[in-house]
Amino acid sequence: MSRNLPPLFSAQPDARQLFRVQVPPAAVGQRLDQYLSQAIPGLSRTRARKIVDLGGVHLNGRRVRTCSQSLPVGASIEIYTDGFPLEPFRLTESHILYRDSFLLVLNKPAGIETQPTPARYKGTIYEALLFLLGRGGGTRKPEVGMVQRLDRGTSGLMVFSLHPKAHGGLSRIFLEHKVKKRYFALVASPPSPPAGEIRSLLARKHKTNKMVSVERGGKLAITRYQTQNSAASGALLEIELLTGRSHQIRAHLSEAGSPLLGDSFYGGAVQHLGLELTRPMLHAFSLEFTHPVTQEFLNFTLPLTDDMEQLRLRMFANGATLKKNCERKIC
Repeated sequence: MSRNLPPLFSAQPDARQLFRVQVPPAAVGQRLDQYLSQAIPGLSRTRARKIVDLGGVHLNGRRVRTCSQSLPVGASIEIYTDGFPLEPFRLTESHILYRDSFLLVLNKPAGIETQPTPARYKGTIYEALLFLLGRGGGTRKPEVGMVQRLDRGTSGLMVFSLHPKAHGGLSRIFLEHKVKKRYFALVASPPSPPAGEIRSLLARKHKTNKMVSVERGGKLAITRYQTQNSAASGALLEIELLTGRSHQIRAHLSEAGSPLLGDSFYGGAVQHLGLELTRPMLHAFSLEFTHPVTQEFLNFTLPLTDDMEQLRLRMFANGATLKKNCERKIC
């Protein structure tokens, strides 16, 4: 292999990769997809097209999603892959819990990015929602205001604004902490004490990209938790977020000695009770707020996802659950 060629492109589905390529004079005017398959060993033209379509190719620092793009003189190309399926995720009406002219509430599946990343635009929750709204036709282009984010591995409730009259109002109630957000979490052992409030300043540690508590320079993060059920094999926590910092629950529980099961990034086990855990066991099950336009009080709840319910049943095989949990249809 020539020393000027990039490393071999991995065909493994779980490979997260970044390639940087400088376009030589001989390739000027060539199609983007054609050049990528020739310049990067192991990258087929079909796979190159899929990566371009998802939004994982950046030309001179800007995302480009046209395979037939002609390469300009002196172009630099970055190719990102995130190790997840190249088929874009699509929302269906089954994901939608509430919709009017101003707001939409949906049930986000685990494993889907909320917003665009360097590796993909198409198939994120944001893009999939635009696609779903645009399928109905009409002269008005869909507008989506996003004030809430869930990590890729987190499932559950999200709300979006759909109209200029709602954008500002929805942003305001989130900024003023007038939205009640509650989560279910599964951990190997509960924090001590079994109920309480974690309050700290969170900041990102650049070497590891983790959020950590710091004495100064971070943003205030407040997490309330209550142990709903516990056994020798694990615990079910109910968590209320009073702030919405990046990785807040994951970081706070990890620092409390109770990392989320499945959250290897923050020290959680990825195998438990014979189950392989492919994502952090965290589910946004409840969302309460006042509609920013109609002033109607809205309250949404979800049951546990199948993977979390399966793990919960193994944790509490004796069937012991709290009445409060049964009322929320998780037992």
